[in-house]
Amino acid sequence: MAEMTLLQAINNALDQQMEKDPTVVVFGEDAGFEGGVFRVTAGLQKKYGEGRVFDTPIAEAAIIGASIGMAINGLKPVAEIQFSGFVFPGYNQLVTHAARMRNRSRGKYGLGMVVRMPYGGGVRALEHHSESLETLFAHIPGLKLVIPSTPYDAKGLMTAAIKDPDPVIFMEPKRIYRAGKQEVPEHEYTVEIGKAKIVKPGKDMTVVAWGAMLRETQKAIKPLEGDIDIELIDLRTIAPMDSETIIESVKKTGRLLVVQESVKTLGIASEIISRVNEEAFIYLEAPPSRVSGHDITVPLPKGEHHHTVDEKRIVHAVKTLAQYAV
Repeated sequence: MAEMTLLQAINNALDQQMEKDPTVVVFGEDAGFEGGVFRVTAGLQKKYGEGRVFDTPIAEAAIIGASIGMAINGLKPVAEIQFSGFVFPGYNQLVTHAARMRNRSRGKYGLGMVVRMPYGGGVRALEHHSESLETLFAHIPGLKLVIPSTPYDAKGLMTAAIKDPDPVIFMEPKRIYRAGKQEVPEHEYTVEIGKAKIVKPGKDMTVVAWGAMLRETQKAIKPLEGDIDIELIDLRTIAPMDSETIIESVKKTGRLLVVQESVKTLGIASEIISRVNEEAFIYLEAPPSRVSGHDITVPLPKGEHHHTVDEKRIVHAVKTLAQYAV
C-alpha cells in the first residue's frame, strides 16, 4: 500500500496500464511533455516515449475524433480534455460516433476509449474552467460516466475504464486532486463501473453525493452524527446509475437528500429523486430534497462562493429534512 492523492492515483493507474498493455496511448493538450495542466500525466512521456504519450493541437474535435479512429483500429486511447468546459467542439464526435458505434454495428463493435477531463469549481478559475457538466454526458445512451471521490476509487475506476470495451467519460473533480491522501494498493485492481458505495451506514436519512461533493458532505454531517444517523452513499458512476443501492437505502431511512455541484435544473439529483419516487414512494417520510449550484453561469473568482455548495448549505438541508413531519 502507498499513500496517494487522487491525482497520483490516476497517474498510477495510467502508468500501470501502459506498462502492461502496449496498445494504451495517452494524449491531449499539454498532456505529454508538461504532464497536463494539473500534472496528472507527469512522467509518462519520459517513461513511454512520444509515440505513446504526446501533445495535441488545441482542437478538441480532433482529439476525440482521433480517439475514435484509434479505438476502431485496436488501440486503447486515453484522451485528455484540458477542462470539461472546453469539450464542446468534440461533443459532436462523442454523441454522433463514439456513443453510437455499439448500436450502429448491432453489437459487433465497441469503442474502448477513455476521455478524461478535470471538472468543477472551487479553485478560483474562470467560467469555462469551473462548470459541472455531467448531465450532458449521462443523457447520451452509449456513454458511460464515472466520477471518483477518493484516491482508491480513482485508481480502480480508471483501470476499469481503460479495460472497458465501450467509451467511458472520466470526470476528475479538480478541487480534490490534492485535497488529501489515502492508502491505495500498488497492485492492479478495478472498481466496478455502475456500482455505488455505501460510505457510512445509517437509519435516519439517505444522503447521496459524488466527486468533490462527497468530501463536503462528509465534513458537513460529521458534527451531526449524534443527532441524525445518516447513510451516506457515494454514487461513483453517474451512467449507468446504481439505482438499487439508493432505493434500498431510502426504503430503510425514509428520507433522501442529494448533493450535487452542478446547476439545479435537470441535474443528476433530479433523476435520482425521480427514480426514488417511482420505486420507493410509499416508504418516504418527507419530500426528497437536493442541494445544488444555482441556475447561473459559474461566477468569476470573487463571486464563486455564492454559487458553490458548501458545508453550511448541506447542514441546513440535512436539518430541514430531518425536522420534516407529515
